[in-house]
Amino acid sequence: MGTKPLSGVRVLDLTNVLSGPYCCYQLSLMGAEVIKVERPGSGDLARQLGADPTLSARNMGISFLAQNAGKKSVTLNLKHPEGTKILKQLAAASDVLVENFRPGVMARLGLGYGDLKPTCPELIYCAISGFGQDGQMADDPAYDQIIQGISGLMSITGDQSSAPLRVGYPLADTVGGMTAAFAIAAALNAAPRGTFLDISMTEAVLSGMGWVVSDYLIGGKLPEPHGNENVTSAPSGSFEAKDQKINIAANKDQQWRALARHLGLEGLIEQAAYRTREQRKANRIQLKTALEAVLKTRPAADWAHELSGLGVPCAVIQSVPEALHSGQITGRQLTQTHQAADQSIDTVAAPVVVDGDRPKALQPPPELGQDNHAVYAQLGYDTAALLALADQKVI
Repeated sequence: MGTKPLSGVRVLDLTNVLSGPYCCYQLSLMGAEVIKVERPGSGDLARQLGADPTLSARNMGISFLAQNAGKKSVTLNLKHPEGTKILKQLAAASDVLVENFRPGVMARLGLGYGDLKPTCPELIYCAISGFGQDGQMADDPAYDQIIQGISGLMSITGDQSSAPLRVGYPLADTVGGMTAAFAIAAALNAAPRGTFLDISMTEAVLSGMGWVVSDYLIGGKLPEPHGNENVTSAPSGSFEAKDQKINIAANKDQQWRALARHLGLEGLIEQAAYRTREQRKANRIQLKTALEAVLKTRPAADWAHELSGLGVPCAVIQSVPEALHSGQITGRQLTQTHQAADQSIDTVAAPVVVDGDRPKALQPPPELGQDNHAVYAQLGYDTAALLALADQKVI
């Protein structure tokens, strides 16, 4: 890869935990210089989170390592007048500022968009929050679990017996972060630059629920939990094979016919109950029972190989480790290895390939404040001044 798409863009990352760090990580992977501004002493809360208590205890928790490779880290006390002054200097030398505090926090610190715009007219200021900067819930605290519930996502996850059910990873944080990264990339293309981006994680999730939301808004259909069944077509969902479950999505008529013939069930094709997609949807339970009677006679991997070869979308259901170690993923080099926290760690690189190359982080996740001297020297602070700032608990 030549020059990365966001090369030359400087981003101030004032975010914590996941939505904001994930957003800024994507920008970093695409070439932006990302300076993570953290609280002195403790830093991003994610530094204390993750599955390895030893890493969390040394302020390099797995939750932090996952989303912060390639970034620089400086410490700065935004509640101190001198810290406010330094942040304004950093903003004046940056293209983008991202924060995910509750609405109004930055303004109370004298660092809101209205405070920075007069001296930084071309700054792209992105504020990520649970519900947006206004509205009756704007001031309410929110984490991913809260957003999953209030957006309606949990109400349609699982089946009739298990819903409402949380999605198995922080989807709202991730979708909110990617939405912010997209909006920032678009705003960087504006001429002249300079805008305020208000990202609501709730709205990002609702937007991402596309068909479910549209079926209700346009078709008047109340969303329901359907488990592993794809309600837009049939047979489409998960099925029992001999050794494990398998996903089959015969959404087109020709795919359904190819599936039925390969399973030796040609007789079902012209039966009135299964002749059209709508008829198959109405009779999906009976159809699933007939298909599983054959699928259970052989291993899932065999069916997946054969049906995929016939053009029927089909694959075994894998665990996360199985997916990460599969030939498809390893062959395309989705992960990369760093040396961080005195050990070798693997992180996920960019989810996009650019001109045949996958953008990767050039540096491991940073220790807290490791770039104080380098970054603040660019603002004119020498060693003596930085020592004085440290004594005043500014950095």
